[in-house]
Amino acid sequence: MTTPYPVPPAVEEPLGSVTRVLALTEDAGGGNGADSFTGRSLPQLSGRIYGGQVVAQGLLAAAATMIDDGDGARLPHSVHAYFMRAGEPDEPLRFDVERLHDGRSFSQRRTTASQNGVPVLAMISSFQELQAGADVQLDPPEAPGPDELVSSLEIFRTLDHPAAKFLGRTAAFDLRHVEGSVYLRPDGRGIGRQRLWARARGRVPAEADQTVHRALLAYMCDQVMLEPALRSQGLSWRSQGMSLATLDHAQWFHRDVDVSDWLLFVQDSPSSTGGRAMARAEVFDTSGRLVSTIAQEGMVRTPGAAAGSGEGRWRVRVAQGDGAG
Repeated sequence: MTTPYPVPPAVEEPLGSVTRVLALTEDAGGGNGADSFTGRSLPQLSGRIYGGQVVAQGLLAAAATMIDDGDGARLPHSVHAYFMRAGEPDEPLRFDVERLHDGRSFSQRRTTASQNGVPVLAMISSFQELQAGADVQLDPPEAPGPDELVSSLEIFRTLDHPAAKFLGRTAAFDLRHVEGSVYLRPDGRGIGRQRLWARARGRVPAEADQTVHRALLAYMCDQVMLEPALRSQGLSWRSQGMSLATLDHAQWFHRDVDVSDWLLFVQDSPSSTGGRAMARAEVFDTSGRLVSTIAQEGMVRTPGAAAGSGEGRWRVRVAQGDGAG
C-alpha cells in the first residue's frame, strides 16, 4: 500500500492547522486500481470547503503515488483542476488517484475528490524528475517591498465584522496589496491588474520538501486569484449581491519555492463575460525568480446589485476563494 505523503506540521498557528489538514490518511478501500486517501477540511464561514485546500490535498495525494526509480524524486510541475460542487467542511473527503503514466522523465496522475460518492473536484497533475535545461524567464516588475505596505491582518483586526474577525484569526498567509486591497471597497479605477506580496505566517518546518511548499502555494493562491476581476468590474468583497466561486484552476511550477519567504504576485484579468471571469498570475520570489504561473476562471455575478455597497459576500458568508488561507 502507498504511504501518504509526509507533511510535517508547522509549530505556529494558524499555519499549523493548514499543514495538519494537508496530511492525508491512507484508505484501504480504494477500488478499480486507484490509490485512495482520506482528508478533512478546515471550518469556513461560507459553509463550503475552501477550494485551494482541495487542490493542495489532491496534489499531495497524487504525490504519494510517485515511485523513486533511483533518478531522484519527481516534483509536481503542473496542475489542472475543475471544481464541480461545493463540498461540506464537516464531511470527510476521499481522494482516488489513478496512475495514468510513468515515463522516463514524467509521471501523470488523475485525482478525484469526492464526498459520499459524489465528485467535488477532478484534477490531473504532472511530475518531472530534476533535469538540466535552459533557464530563462521574464524579468520581475518593479514593486514596493512588503515592509512598505499594509498587512491584510491589520485591516481584518480593525473591523468589527464576523468575516473580518474570522480571517484575522485563521488566515495562514500575510497578504500585502501594492494597489490597496478590495476587501471593503472597489478599486475605483476599473483596471484589472494588481500586485501583492504573500508569505506564510510562520515557518514551514525544515523537513518539509519542495512538493509540500508547492502544495502550500496552491493552497494560498485561490483566495486572491479573482481579485483582478473584481477590480476590473468595480467590485469589492463586500459588493452587494455578489456571487463568486472558482470554476477551474491551472498552475505551473517553474522553480523551487519557499512559502516562508515573501512572494510577489503580478496579476491581471484579461476578460469577463457571461458571468465568468478569467484571471492570471505570475509569482516571483524576493530574488526575482519566476517560481509559478497560475490561471483561473471563476463565476462572478452581481444580479440587480449596486457594486460597492452593502455587505456582499461578507453579509452572510465568505466566498470560496476567500477562506482560511
